[in-house]
Amino acid sequence: MKAIAIRQHGDLDELTFDPDFPNPQPDAGEVVIQVRSCALNYHDLFTLKGMPGIKITFPRIMGIDLAGDIAALGRDVDGWSVGERVMIDPIDRQKGLLIGEMRDGGLAEYVAVPAHTLVRLPDGMSYDDGASLPTAYGTAYRMMVTRGRIKPGETVLILGASGGVGTCCVQLAKLAGAEVIATASSEVKLERLRELGADRLINYAEQDFTKEIHALYGKPRIWGEGGVDVIVNFTGGDTWVPSLKALTKGGRMLTCGATAGFDPRTDIRYIWTFEHNIMGSNGWSREDVAMLIEMVGQGRLRPVIDSTLPLAETRTAFQMLRDRQCFGKLIVRSNE
Repeated sequence: MKAIAIRQHGDLDELTFDPDFPNPQPDAGEVVIQVRSCALNYHDLFTLKGMPGIKITFPRIMGIDLAGDIAALGRDVDGWSVGERVMIDPIDRQKGLLIGEMRDGGLAEYVAVPAHTLVRLPDGMSYDDGASLPTAYGTAYRMMVTRGRIKPGETVLILGASGGVGTCCVQLAKLAGAEVIATASSEVKLERLRELGADRLINYAEQDFTKEIHALYGKPRIWGEGGVDVIVNFTGGDTWVPSLKALTKGGRMLTCGATAGFDPRTDIRYIWTFEHNIMGSNGWSREDVAMLIEMVGQGRLRPVIDSTLPLAETRTAFQMLRDRQCFGKLIVRSNE
């Protein structure tokens, strides 16, 4: 089968197109999926470079999120049939591992996965939409709804809002009735964020977002005025301390990642002086995925997809992701 395999950690040049990679065979309790769509995630880049503390075997096929058709059933698989349209919940909760990292994922024509990770793809939902949901949208849902509990009337600042997680955060905050301030690095991305529902826009490439928040909402005071109620910061790095300076007294900082650096300099005086609440969010639950499918089916939420590319152009897709040259999700299709 055709696949994108890596044989050691490194940069994008380690992504190798292999036209004759061995076809997967399902073990007991597994199914083989003919992959139709695989959504790229920033986590894939971490896997490529080598995630600290996580050892993987090579060769490895990445691709966490995928959707397709069941092509074969292993022994002891009940309740599923060849030909069914499915997506997966890529966290194998029975073995505590992530598909596309600790075992092969969706950047191939076929992949074997445990049957308990399967999720039926509803009629009317595309493979692209199904593949977009679990990691980015599941993470956003857990952070904004399950953990963050965004409320009507709150002011919510979303940093790096133009990616997969960010575009979902904008939609979820609007659905909750919040006032949304979104940041991005270009006017084109900002205009698309406005179309998604963002109320205020900040170009962080040209403007200091902390100063802009102070101008819009006032500088935070220890008696409770000024700043925004919630900041969504999954970038870390140099944005961490400026975020603390934009948060109101008793405000909530929501974080689910650190794409710009995991060990930023911080100033804990802001945390205790303004009684900030730093709330971490890790992954998603099966219930979160089910709720997202329901919301998409109802038309309340829509996966934002920037581009679809064929499997042979996976390296180009990852370059777009790495360089933040996309708005929303990037999809790789192995059948094109």
